[in-house]
Amino acid sequence: MSSYEDILDEVIFPPSDLESDEPPLESELHLRQLILLIQSLEWLWKDRQDFYAFGNLTIYYSPRQRKSENFRGPDFFVVLGTERKPRKSWVVWQEDGKYPNVIVEILSSTTANTDRGLKKQIYQDIFRTPDYFWFDPISLEFQGFRLVGGHYEDLQPNQQGWLWSEQLGLYLGIDNEQLRFFTPEGELLLTPKEAAQMEAQRAESEKQQREELEALLARYRQQFGDLPNSSQF
Repeated sequence: MSSYEDILDEVIFPPSDLESDEPPLESELHLRQLILLIQSLEWLWKDRQDFYAFGNLTIYYSPRQRKSENFRGPDFFVVLGTERKPRKSWVVWQEDGKYPNVIVEILSSTTANTDRGLKKQIYQDIFRTPDYFWFDPISLEFQGFRLVGGHYEDLQPNQQGWLWSEQLGLYLGIDNEQLRFFTPEGELLLTPKEAAQMEAQRAESEKQQREELEALLARYRQQFGDLPNSSQF
């Protein structure tokens, strides 16, 4: 007769809609930072359907396909070459064995040592995640790594102090004490709200310019009459 453990080894426990086991984020700063990364990347790639970007979501990666073992919850991660759709968690064995291409951890006093140590080791040796970054919204500590030959090597900052993500084709850098994405040309990636505000400012500026021009023309007509017809010249 098979033992109880032998029977357990033959059973696949997890359902298809595992819930995330991640605790609430540590602070408002952490939540705002997470939302900023998600919204700006999704806005840039709004026409793409081949990626998944989210955060504070559990990744289940048990070789025995068990929810009760082998799981981690990156603060922010991106998976490329997958279907863009909502998920309750990321279950590796239900996602064609895919792990994140990019991970960002938001450091805190209670998680920093784990993010710099155990999690970094897991992301390097098990996830094989090509690009790994961490950022502290309090101290502004910022560091990044690229997987080279199976080991993480420090990324070197450019003149602005930004770090390049080969996987995303974008820079990550600090702007206004927040971690942001930048294009290869150095342009800040906007969130939808920021893009709308910028468009509103542009429209308002154009309106003011038109009003100033119209006022100038009105003063000219008062002094000199109508403008000459160009056909007279």
